[in-house]
Amino acid sequence: MTIQTLSQKLDQAYEEMVVIRRYLHQHPELSFQEVQTAKYIADYYKKLGVDVKENVGGNGVVARIKGKLPGKTVALRADFDALPIHEETDIPYKSKVPGVMHACGHDGHTATLLVLAKTLNEIKEELSGEYVMIHQHAEEYAPGGAISMIQDGCLEGVDVIFGTHLWSPVECGTLAYRKGPIMAAADRFEIKVKGYGGHGAQPHKTKDAIVIASQLVMNLQQIVSRRVDPIDSAVVSVGSFVAENAFNVIADSAKLSGTVRTFNEKIRDLIEEEIERVVKGTCLAAGCNFEYEYHRGYPAVVNHEEETDFLISCAEQVQEVDQITLTPPEMGGEDFAYYLQHVKGTFFFTGAKPEGVAVPFPHHHPKFNINEKAMLIAAKTLGNAALNYQEVNASLKESVTSQTK
Repeated sequence: MTIQTLSQKLDQAYEEMVVIRRYLHQHPELSFQEVQTAKYIADYYKKLGVDVKENVGGNGVVARIKGKLPGKTVALRADFDALPIHEETDIPYKSKVPGVMHACGHDGHTATLLVLAKTLNEIKEELSGEYVMIHQHAEEYAPGGAISMIQDGCLEGVDVIFGTHLWSPVECGTLAYRKGPIMAAADRFEIKVKGYGGHGAQPHKTKDAIVIASQLVMNLQQIVSRRVDPIDSAVVSVGSFVAENAFNVIADSAKLSGTVRTFNEKIRDLIEEEIERVVKGTCLAAGCNFEYEYHRGYPAVVNHEEETDFLISCAEQVQEVDQITLTPPEMGGEDFAYYLQHVKGTFFFTGAKPEGVAVPFPHHHPKFNINEKAMLIAAKTLGNAALNYQEVNASLKESVTSQTK
């Protein structure tokens, strides 16, 4: 009955969810700069009379709702930072901040969790256990907000954690899950080739940094194709190549930067070592020097099997869920990974493809948008998981107690 009540209350609060999401969409803030967004979230909880802690690990906000009866502690997480992208949509609630946009759905994540928390708070006299609402800053930019919030105690006493991402490539009404690795580790590398510049008409007197760096780009592509087992997944991509000069000047230096995506920590270590080996070898052959830095970003998001199965069973109870499907691993990164390294849980995708759109704009695109109905589905799925977790563990405890008598 409690789950049915939760569902009904969320239906009634859906319009509020939309209002919150659109307000946040109009007022985006970049990673580590989300001061006003964090205040908005904290003020929302204060008005509800919910215990809330601000400045958790930076701009993070954590609210705790206690049920009347004893039980487990369930954490639910939503991120709230935006991206340095200038919005190009024609929606009436488009970003009011030039060059900054919620182009990944974090505004929807926040609205979903706030309204779900409000609903749980309204029925807390009927609930068991405790519910921890983790509103995380800075998911988009490493080192991210998760790790600092964990260090500041956001997972204290938590038994399980659930999280979702509103996912525009997937039809609204579909939930996509995966046991084990679902999102990749996301690392960054920077290389500076130090050649010897000169006149474009006298290349024999130079060490052309552009030519050397170009060879390096091609050589790096052989790491995945020739050093990584084809059964394993990995990506090495050079995203930036900078060597600005006059048209008739041979470059003295060139800078490369790129990303590495992996699921396996051993492969991650291998690629870091291989990039350095390739850089050394290429530059040695050309007789030039280099600088190389490898920055480890988020680890892979690895879902726990039992909790993923549990989440699927909870999602099957949500009337608006038309389909539950196994998703292939995504090469995108997510610092939800850190939570799963500390407590059991699972992370899944809630389909949010806009209505009437054959091919939606991808995440991080200036014309990105979501189907707002996905927020209600996400709220009901997370809410069902939170409440069912209490019931399942209460049943297990009762069973163990009866067997020991």
